Amino acid sequence: MGYTYSAAEQSLAIAEAIKASGAIIRLEPDEFQKVLERMESPLVVIAEGGFFSSKYQYLTSYKGLTFYCKSRTPLNLPTKSELIRSRKIWIPA
Repeated sequence: MGYTYSAAEQSLAIAEAIKASGAIIRLEPDEFQKVLERMESPLVVIAEGGFFSSKYQYLTSYKGLTFYCKSRTPLNLPTKSELIRSRKIWIPA
């Protein structure tokens, strides 16, 4: 039988994950694309998944900040983007 974590333990774990990774800014797809357009050659991590329908997750860093986006359709990324495909992107809640 597995151990069940309390809400306080889960909150602490999330807080620790945020401290370890820094602030993550969630953006709508159009705003995420605007950030990418500001960059000369953006590095973008992409994860594709979904159980009943497809979902696409994107992660990039710009000027020391980390930006995250989730979309139901693939984004049209700048042609100079360097892409890293990942099986999963986990963002603290």
